[in-house]
Amino acid sequence: MSVRVKVCGITRCEDAAAAIRAGVDAIGFVFWPQSARYIEPDIARIMTANVPPFICNVGVYVDPDVAWVEKTARVAQLNLLQFHGDEPPEFCNQFSQPYIKAIRVKPDTDLLQYAERYRTAKGLLLDTYVADMPGGTGHAFEWDLIPKRLSLPLILSGGLNPANVSGAIQQTQPWAVDVSSGVETSKGIKDEKKIFAFMRGVKQL
Repeated sequence: MSVRVKVCGITRCEDAAAAIRAGVDAIGFVFWPQSARYIEPDIARIMTANVPPFICNVGVYVDPDVAWVEKTARVAQLNLLQFHGDEPPEFCNQFSQPYIKAIRVKPDTDLLQYAERYRTAKGLLLDTYVADMPGGTGHAFEWDLIPKRLSLPLILSGGLNPANVSGAIQQTQPWAVDVSSGVETSKGIKDEKKIFAFMRGVKQL
């Protein structure tokens, strides 16, 4: 089965276009204002208006207000919401768009319990725990911490790059992989060659 790919933290039209040319399945926009990869919803709309069919537009949030999610989802024409904070399932469930829940993994994280708690999510995105950094850390976590069987589709994130993505997929067998800093020259600035190299690493399996 093909592994899906999302390139997250898109801030420029040329980077969105490069990701689409490379064959990604989703592009992600960070709507958390404290992030170096934050994008205004009006700018994201310029990009999503040109996204071809069957590519998903994902909005990324960290403990947002309801009104902010609704506004950004409408303006940026989002297909999927990604929550990276402490949002409870009741919060995540109230929007028109489906959602995935990001979990920052530590040795004592009970991922089976999270999968049950967020059973209405379309998937669990597993990322690296770094204090005060909800995502985009550039660091991988111990993939051995992932249970062999999760009740939700696994989206692997955290420290992935063109050099390690093939091995990560072989070890964890995810439904999808999510990359941001691993295909950047600086925060929010993607590198087209790295995106294509990342896709080759995914597809060679």
